[in-house]
Amino acid sequence: MVFEFIAEPSFDFLTSFGRQIGVPVHNNSLKIPASLGEGSIRRIELGDDFKGIVHRYRLHQDFVLRRKAPAVPQDLITIILNSNETPGKWMSTGQGDISFSKNNDSAVQIASTDIDTETFFPAHTDIYFMVIGVSSIVLNSLLHMDRPNALVDVIRKPLSSFLFYESMTPDMQRVFVELTGSNNRKDFLVRLYCQNKVREIIHLLFSKLVHRECAQHNKVHNTDADRILKVRAAILTDLSQPPHLENLATLVGMSETKMKGLFKQVFGDSIYNYYQAARMTEAARLLRQGGLSVSETGYQLGFSNLSHFSRLFERHHGLKPKKYTLAG
Repeated sequence: MVFEFIAEPSFDFLTSFGRQIGVPVHNNSLKIPASLGEGSIRRIELGDDFKGIVHRYRLHQDFVLRRKAPAVPQDLITIILNSNETPGKWMSTGQGDISFSKNNDSAVQIASTDIDTETFFPAHTDIYFMVIGVSSIVLNSLLHMDRPNALVDVIRKPLSSFLFYESMTPDMQRVFVELTGSNNRKDFLVRLYCQNKVREIIHLLFSKLVHRECAQHNKVHNTDADRILKVRAAILTDLSQPPHLENLATLVGMSETKMKGLFKQVFGDSIYNYYQAARMTEAARLLRQGGLSVSETGYQLGFSNLSHFSRLFERHHGLKPKKYTLAG
């Protein structure tokens, strides 16, 4: 199944998607029919030029969600919170499949609407994410910042062109779960509850973004987005091997200098630091599952020196691997 839409502030995703699958919208919610799968899509009323859509379902068939840039630039910022824990694929402008490793699926994307995106969800996979759409005017009123850093300033400006990723912190995951579970609340203040939770997520997100290093921002084009996401995918494909910059640059057809600069702009860290953080995230996931010992986890992630693995793990997670396993 493919659903394609143009990213405009006036677009009503819920109604349009419901029309395609032949299901009406009731109380800002659309229930996935049993013939397609199970779950729902829910709209959260946040105010003028400020809206949210929560996707939580499992489908019997592959699903492609394709967002096209409007012909005329629009003042709309999209924030996508992805809490999926199963492997998916990301494609930007249809240049080819880019597989994401499951260890880094929990992420936040902040993007302008002039970047085409296409997300592929395999059949029989839990789909769990939220899209927040907000105008620069509303965002500025929420942030109320007199002296933002260069990155936040780019996001706040109408009709800017940008693409940024941030990891989802435990606090953001907690609020996200509270928000997406709010459809079970029966009190008459549920709308206020949801508004406050979305504002809390925005607060937590921009509390991270405001501390990013601020080099000069370069406009991100669709082809650049494709290439830098392909670099990320290559890094995550095999975490037992450190990234080789020359090979990565050749893979995506960019100079090393441009690739390193754009990667840091989009993801907020150097390629090597991003790789190390991804290794530690994967190590924590493997230890939580309980199937591997500390030494087996380290060896699987390419560490020949387990003392080095233990020190690096403690630096990222605050506990040595053995204590982390026992604490879980």
